[in-house]
Amino acid sequence: MFENKVYKHDIDSPIGSLRISASDSAILSINFLDSHELTFSDINPIIEKCKDQLNKYFDGGLKEFDLSLAPEGSDFQINVWNLVSEVSYGETVSYETIALQIGDKNSVRAVGNANGKNPIPIIIPCHRIVGKNNDLTGYAGGLNRKQWLLSHEKFFSGSEKQLSFFEEDKIEFNV
Repeated sequence: MFENKVYKHDIDSPIGSLRISASDSAILSINFLDSHELTFSDINPIIEKCKDQLNKYFDGGLKEFDLSLAPEGSDFQINVWNLVSEVSYGETVSYETIALQIGDKNSVRAVGNANGKNPIPIIIPCHRIVGKNNDLTGYAGGLNRKQWLLSHEKFFSGSEKQLSFFEEDKIEFNV
């Protein structure tokens, strides 16, 4: 039986250390690390491209990722992640908006659950999904990271389509 090798590479970012996992053909996951200890350095061209694009994103120069992604999830989760991926840089929408796009206004909690299980945060921009009353709710990487990412995008986009949660345009993140 042929098994795809999984490559893992850790990088530092303004929101803490990240672990990128990839196959020979696509990004599989990005995980937030609790420690600053970078342990994996198994790199391939897919990870190299992801690392480069993430660095450009964090520098404010990249607003749209161009990477092959292979997130694992249910059909419902994949559908949610595809809709989340359509939310533009510097913009936010509510969980209810995604539920309505799916065609079931009663699936708000299921949308939130799927969003929370997104295996490729930042690239599948689940941080751009907020509560119905403009509440900054839930983020698997922690609300401080979500707030930093939204502030970062607001700062570099100049978009007025982002709900405003911040007293400052650019916040500092301490890990």
